[in-house]
Amino acid sequence: MPIYQAPLRDYQFVLNELLDIYNQDDLAGFDEFDPELIDAVLQGVADFTTDIMLPLNGSADIEGCKLVDGKVITPSGFIDAYQQYVDNGWATLTCDPEFGGQGLPEVVGIFATEMKTATNMAFAMYPGLTHGAYAAIHAHGSDSLKAKYLEKLVSGEWTGTMNLTESHAGTDLALLRTKAVAIGSDLFAISGEKIFISSGDHDLTDNIVHLVLARLADAPAGVKGISLFAVPKVMVNEDGSLGERNSLSASSLEHKMGIHGNSTCVMNFDAAIGELVGEPHQGLRAMFTMMNQARLGVGLQGLGVSDIAYQNALAYAKDRIQGRALSGAKHKELAADPILVHGDVRRMLLSQKSFNEGARALMGQQALWLDEAERHNDPAQRKIATQLAALFTPIVKGFVTDQGFKACVDAQQVFGGHGYIHEWGMEQFVRDMRIAMIYEGTNGVQALDLVGRKVMADKGAALTLWSTSVKLLIEANLNNEAMKPFISGLMTTANDLEKATTLIATRAASSPDTVGAASFAYMQLLGITALTWMWTRVAAKALAQVNAGAEDADFYHNKLKTARFYMAYWAPQTRGLVKQIESASQLIAEFEQVDF
Repeated sequence: MPIYQAPLRDYQFVLNELLDIYNQDDLAGFDEFDPELIDAVLQGVADFTTDIMLPLNGSADIEGCKLVDGKVITPSGFIDAYQQYVDNGWATLTCDPEFGGQGLPEVVGIFATEMKTATNMAFAMYPGLTHGAYAAIHAHGSDSLKAKYLEKLVSGEWTGTMNLTESHAGTDLALLRTKAVAIGSDLFAISGEKIFISSGDHDLTDNIVHLVLARLADAPAGVKGISLFAVPKVMVNEDGSLGERNSLSASSLEHKMGIHGNSTCVMNFDAAIGELVGEPHQGLRAMFTMMNQARLGVGLQGLGVSDIAYQNALAYAKDRIQGRALSGAKHKELAADPILVHGDVRRMLLSQKSFNEGARALMGQQALWLDEAERHNDPAQRKIATQLAALFTPIVKGFVTDQGFKACVDAQQVFGGHGYIHEWGMEQFVRDMRIAMIYEGTNGVQALDLVGRKVMADKGAALTLWSTSVKLLIEANLNNEAMKPFISGLMTTANDLEKATTLIATRAASSPDTVGAASFAYMQLLGITALTWMWTRVAAKALAQVNAGAEDADFYHNKLKTARFYMAYWAPQTRGLVKQIESASQLIAEFEQVDF
């Protein structure tokens, strides 16, 4: 069985030193927690995920979910594990105390999610989708809807889903056909079929609250005619007890590449009773609250699974003996050297390590922006944080899952032939991780969203806000000799990003097809630049600690060595991406259909 060590020391560094969350006096509620409390919470999640969730990951992958007599049965051990999850209060961490939540900030909750997805991605999806349903109803639901559903969703007594996709309509929601017919008393009959519904049915809870996109009879065409409905698996009586079964069902389970422990269902709604969430024809706006929450969660899957794959690859590389180092035997007492001595193995491991730690820092920053957008006492700062979080949503979903998947493949490669065998767990990590690049908006769509909506639509306002902070970081450290390797790398990537942005903006009006062709490379470029920014900040904090004679000096020296590797290995890749944007995007657009 794969091993896992929760990166608790790295969490402490990101939260306490890099983001300084315990001195955020302008954020409501941040004064109610301290390092001791947060450390205890994260340690508790680490214990649960390592002791309870991880042992079920491999067996659940083999067993999978089953549809028997119209009911979905989850893998052995899931029911007990989920009950323990609920009893321990892990479902409530970042939810509103008004509905039974603990009110912890998102910047803490994301690291709990990272550990859950690292140890058992399929299991973690059940509460993950529930939290998204909670967020949508909390932000857009009526008081009566909140009273009916939120307390049970927060506690984990009930779970939730999101129902968008139809067989003929994936990303293009304007094509969806599911209908909603008013039947009086603010109730609607929902009819249609949805596919690819994660956690669509299961035996973990007595009720599931489905959030379903559908069209009212008077709906205008396109996405402006979509409404969102809360449709429970079991009807809820006025006193909160469960009533009759609603007219919806899972008609089949998808046979899929990975995440076998999660029930991915085809859902049929046959005049199922639902209630409107938000305003009529404004469903997409309400659903985006859930989707953006889910996109952060998917990005955390990219990080979490990448990290556990790296940990196992590193352990294997230290143990597996094969060949000798090119510079001579390093372990003469052994028949061969551990494969960690080989340069290409080191390259793969350091690529994974530097990506994981940089992505973890970026995830922390993204979550802090989300907290600022909700909790800051200055409306102007809330607006800025909202803009920055929106800008980086395609990065944490698209870029992090792209590179997280590649890191999993590298980790599998370290194992050689054993990486292809199920018992080591590496091939499962690769299979499970692959979906993260597809669902919640494919990464190509994320790239289009980044360029079209997040950069071009506001004429680069959000990008300029972030670029200003990058320039301030450079200016603050320009004369620090010890920071030169990091500042140089940041200046290179930032300049490449500026060049690519100007080029895309210039082409946007005259050649929009080339912009679409360049969008994926641009997303990678911004992602690498963002991690360069984070590693530069990490290096500045680590240097300060080393100079101050910190007791944990080895930790900070390791951060500096890893940062130098990132600057040497990852940062130069932006030059090639600029070249792609300059030339390849035009060639892509010029191909005629007959040329393919």
